[in-house]
Amino acid sequence: MSIRSILQDMKFSRSQRVVQDSAGSAETVGESLKQSCWAQMPQELLREVLVRIEASEAAWPPRKSVVACAGVCRSWRHLTKEIVKAPELTGKLTFPISVKQPGPRDDLLQCFIKRNRSSQTYYLFLGLTHALTDEGKFLLAARKYKRATCTDYVVSLHADDMSKGSSNYIGKLRSNFLGTKFTIFDGQPTHAGAKITKSRSTRPVNLKQVSPRVPAGNYPVAHIQYELNMLGSRGPRRMQCTMDAIPATSVEPGGVAPTQADFSYSNAEFLPSLPFFRSKSNHAERISGPLASQKSGVLVLRNKSPRWHEQLQCWCLNFHGRVTVASVKNFQLVASPENGPAGPEHEKIILQFGKVGKDLFTMDYRYPISAFQAFSICLSSFDTKIACE
Repeated sequence: MSIRSILQDMKFSRSQRVVQDSAGSAETVGESLKQSCWAQMPQELLREVLVRIEASEAAWPPRKSVVACAGVCRSWRHLTKEIVKAPELTGKLTFPISVKQPGPRDDLLQCFIKRNRSSQTYYLFLGLTHALTDEGKFLLAARKYKRATCTDYVVSLHADDMSKGSSNYIGKLRSNFLGTKFTIFDGQPTHAGAKITKSRSTRPVNLKQVSPRVPAGNYPVAHIQYELNMLGSRGPRRMQCTMDAIPATSVEPGGVAPTQADFSYSNAEFLPSLPFFRSKSNHAERISGPLASQKSGVLVLRNKSPRWHEQLQCWCLNFHGRVTVASVKNFQLVASPENGPAGPEHEKIILQFGKVGKDLFTMDYRYPISAFQAFSICLSSFDTKIACE
């Protein structure tokens, strides 16, 4: 039996089971899964099938077959998650958690952002080809909310669901009044011991009215600061990103950044300060890598300095064809050597962002930052900054 026929048979079996179980109870559904021929497949054979599917469906949209395999039953899901490696190793974004994991080490992962001016919504897509105009695979969406003293960009896995009480909520970006300083908040702790920031969104919620995976707190993971340009000197914006959750050693050969293996599903993990929410479960088990609180310090990203082109009479950066429109928003970020001489790792571009159309921008990132962190940094560039230009 070929891989294609297995997938077609599997999809038919799943759809037939859904129809049969739609009027049944939870026990009926569970019993049906136990009796499913797919759930009873020998582990050795199942592993061989899943390995072949994972290898053959390397790119989207065919890669949705890998996600379908994880939805067959619990045993398939556990084995699929074991076989599918993190983006750091494969450069592939497969499951939703991939947007919270560091990008590939060797190459920039090519994405693009579409802006909807009327709804103040920004959409992040994974590029499917090297062309700048492909449809892309949707990853994240962000919506801008203007407050009296700040601006919030709420980031979600679903373009039509921006509720902070939803399981689709990923985090947010918040600016100060001038739009010169930004803080990236993760909806979940990125490492054990992460400190929660008190705000209106951290108050206890009615757990019966929201999803089991409730991001009840804001965990600061990065700070972005744009340098003031009070003298009005010519040149692009200057920015600095302090990645609080990533150690500076992560950009060195063999360096490691914290990697979140899965979303948290227990509300007790988000409300540890309340006695009745405490749990013995260890969130650190789902996160690998060192913390950014080591003596080596945290990772700091800075603008790669552009060069003045005499013939074009403008500041230029080499985006290798990924940017086609000159804009003050365009930037490239590299690791800053805070306490020592610059090495080759400090010349490697970690994030680049640039304009290719009226409302179309490219976003390419790599290890040690994630798609969510890269997207949030790029969102900060959309704000008007009169004092910085």
